[in-house]
Amino acid sequence: MTSVPAPEPSAPKPALIFDDPLDQRSSDDTDRGWGERPGSGGDSAADLKRFLDEKPPHHL
Repeated sequence: MTSVPAPEPSAPKPALIFDDPLDQRSSDDTDRGWGERPGSGGDSAADLKRFLDEKPPHHL
């Protein structure tokens, strides 16, 4: 006869959290990351590259 091994215990399920999600700050609630770029140092070539990267597609 072949014996069936006992099933391994599964990881516990995460608990449900019923807090109000609007009470928590999201990453959009901070100023971090909005329009920030690594320091260009006032380089005109870097300014031109940024302008061309951020130019809307309808401005050719």
